[in-house]
Amino acid sequence: MCGIVGYVGSKSAVDFLLEGLYRLEYRGYDSAGLAVQQDHQIAIRKKTGRVGQLADLCERQPVTGTFGIGHTRWATHGEPSDINSHPHVGGNGEVVLVHNGVIENYSILRNQLRELGYVFRTGTDTEVVAHLVAHHLFEEIKLGANPGEIKTCLRAVESALKRVKGTYGLAMLFRDVPGLLIAARLGSPLVVGIGRGEHYLSSDAGPLVGRTEEVVYLSDHEIAVITPHELQIIHRDAGTQTPSVRTLEQTTSDLDLGDFDHYMLKEIYEQPQTVENALRGRLDEDEASAKFGGLNMQPQELRRVDRIILTACGTSWHAALVGEYLIEEFARIPVEVEYASELRYRNPPLTDRTMIFAITQSGETADTLAALRECKRKGHPTLAICNVVGSTIAREADGGIYLHAGPEIGVASTKAFTSQVTVLTLLALFLGRMRNLSYPAGKRIIGHLRAMPEKLRQTLGCHAAVKDIAQKYYQAENFLYLGRLYNFPVALEGALKLKEISYIHAEGYPAAEMKHGPIALVDEDTPSVFVVPRSNIYPKVVSNMEEIKARRGPIIAIACEGDDKIADLADDVIYVPDVDEYLQPLVTAIPLQLLAYEIALLRGCNVDRPRNLAKSVTVE
Repeated sequence: MCGIVGYVGSKSAVDFLLEGLYRLEYRGYDSAGLAVQQDHQIAIRKKTGRVGQLADLCERQPVTGTFGIGHTRWATHGEPSDINSHPHVGGNGEVVLVHNGVIENYSILRNQLRELGYVFRTGTDTEVVAHLVAHHLFEEIKLGANPGEIKTCLRAVESALKRVKGTYGLAMLFRDVPGLLIAARLGSPLVVGIGRGEHYLSSDAGPLVGRTEEVVYLSDHEIAVITPHELQIIHRDAGTQTPSVRTLEQTTSDLDLGDFDHYMLKEIYEQPQTVENALRGRLDEDEASAKFGGLNMQPQELRRVDRIILTACGTSWHAALVGEYLIEEFARIPVEVEYASELRYRNPPLTDRTMIFAITQSGETADTLAALRECKRKGHPTLAICNVVGSTIAREADGGIYLHAGPEIGVASTKAFTSQVTVLTLLALFLGRMRNLSYPAGKRIIGHLRAMPEKLRQTLGCHAAVKDIAQKYYQAENFLYLGRLYNFPVALEGALKLKEISYIHAEGYPAAEMKHGPIALVDEDTPSVFVVPRSNIYPKVVSNMEEIKARRGPIIAIACEGDDKIADLADDVIYVPDVDEYLQPLVTAIPLQLLAYEIALLRGCNVDRPRNLAKSVTVE
């Protein structure tokens, strides 16, 4: 999950490295560090804590140079500390590198290298790679290679990587070859930015925005040899490759906070626009259906599908649950929702008429990528619903649908959830119209979808009421979230948001399941959040509320405007616009996002950088 940046050129490396690390801090913030080449020496600065603390250290102990690498860490092996912070040194300082991923055989390699005399000073798996590259560099020199040549360093890296098992995104500097940066990828994303007399490296495109418009996304088993004036890509099996240059579509305005205090709040308020973006160009009035440009499947292939697997992790998994209800209701196709972390290791009976959809915001989630690859290996159509253009999952899937939600910087996902639900609604409409959904029903759904951006703008008007409710309950240590049918996944998502950013224990359940065990948790200090807009089973959920009320449990209700009955029963009510049942997750999710946000603020939590979490989970 960690963030990596690199620069080779004629400008100050430190300026770009620190700016890039600030933009990547959502990927990890246990510690940060950088290394800058100064002639035939490499100066290292690293510090436990946030990037700001590294910047302070660099002010006190300045480094200058035009070649460098940087890293912001989410710890896997070794506790957060100054010594475990990246970059790490190999040998006697001839190699310095940073790493994202997990080296699975690091213990075996470490023992082998210790026997050869290498001294380990950290508890990380990364130091093994640094010493391993240094060892193979030494072996090349023993055979007569020139330590100052690029090809010597490249051969050392290739030899080292053949011995490594696991995942990695690596960036390396070499003491004896100033101006050389070597990057390697297997399972952890890296992107090279192309400049004029300079090149950039990053874990994702964010740090490159405003620096360049041309990028190259590395694929697995590729090594990038980068100098100020040249970029060479070598694949482990296929040899030298012609770089596939893409245009970077992000702008600096996508990364600005604007008038908001936090990215999470900004992204909550962007949802009317991001839902509109997800709908744009995809509503087909003539056919009363949806249209997609990237599914890459013919209608006859789609009509053969008799089962769909939606696989995802975290918030995306909750969106997939909504998608299950939508597709089964509109298209009458059986749908199963699988945790990607489980699916990748299971062997479920899938026929050649089963379609796999991987749902991911980042397009780099390790478990989701592995599940997609496993299903693809077995010959099943694998498609993706993804937000990041050029991401690994977007490139490896047979086809898919982009969210067009723009960068999501806050670690707790908000706008990606509603965009995913919107796209899944379009997909359900599309598949339904290919089967038995009538033309009038399709037209009606399109009309309701067109109205949703404005409905979301109206929903944001609940913010003031949410603030007052947060003041009342922010000291609670346990919450229950309850909903039914389309709003059961919303209850799960609301509980997840509260856990993620306020560190309050929260559980989501189908409301009817509450009496089968969770009701034992109800007391005067445990609020229950009911998602109870008008629906066919509204009376059933009200009955569940009565059961909580009889046990003196405080109730917060998310209800439709004008619902006076709920006001008589609940202690506090947050009103949302009245929309059709299948679209309710779009409006009911927003007050729960705001509630988590406001409670976290009152508890003094960092809402954009919650403890122990990182945005893009690229390790298993």
